[in-house]
Amino acid sequence: MSNSQVEKKLAAEKAVSFLKDGMVVGLGTGNTAEYAIKAIGELVKKNGLRIKGIPTSENSKKLAETLGIPLTDFSKDTSIDITIDGADEFDPYLRLIKGGGGALLREKIVASATKKNIVIVDASKKVNRLGKFLLPVEIIPFAKELIIKKLEELGLSPKIRMDKDRPFLTDENNLIIDLNIIQQRNLEYLEKRLKSIPGIVETGLFLSTTGMVIMGEGNEVKTFE
Repeated sequence: MSNSQVEKKLAAEKAVSFLKDGMVVGLGTGNTAEYAIKAIGELVKKNGLRIKGIPTSENSKKLAETLGIPLTDFSKDTSIDITIDGADEFDPYLRLIKGGGGALLREKIVASATKKNIVIVDASKKVNRLGKFLLPVEIIPFAKELIIKKLEELGLSPKIRMDKDRPFLTDENNLIIDLNIIQQRNLEYLEKRLKSIPGIVETGLFLSTTGMVIMGEGNEVKTFE
């Protein structure tokens, strides 16, 4: 197991320790979140932990089902106690870039319905300033050319995310465009500006949802609140 894998696993195990019987739990997406889902599966199977999960992607749903984690959805539960998810970057203000796995829309919906969002990361995800990781935005395919033109005018160097030789499609059958935001100073304004463009469904900027970041660093765990 690599250093980053050890760090992710440690962070996931710490996050899962906050779960209690009767909770509705948001299940994140990506390889870091998978460690948490697997740890939850162990607690359900071996310790009899009684929770219900709301997955943020079809991949996470499939994994949870194979592990025997009971699932629910917003037709039955509209409030989530804790969501455990990863991030591509986080800064000292606990602002995030997410969406490297392409699930940013469902992740933001789940985060918005959650009382406490716990973000789990390895040490490489900690940055002083967001933007080294390209910012994903999810867009309606019909508006692709119009949106790309507007994003180019904003100097954001838009690139359609590809899956081998074809455009990557999200679980909602939308496209992802990755943006270079390294020169952007006011992220709150950028978020507002992007979401004012018709056809942009959601962005990977998570600026005010995070309650706690748990970071594995070497063989230790650090917590930021």
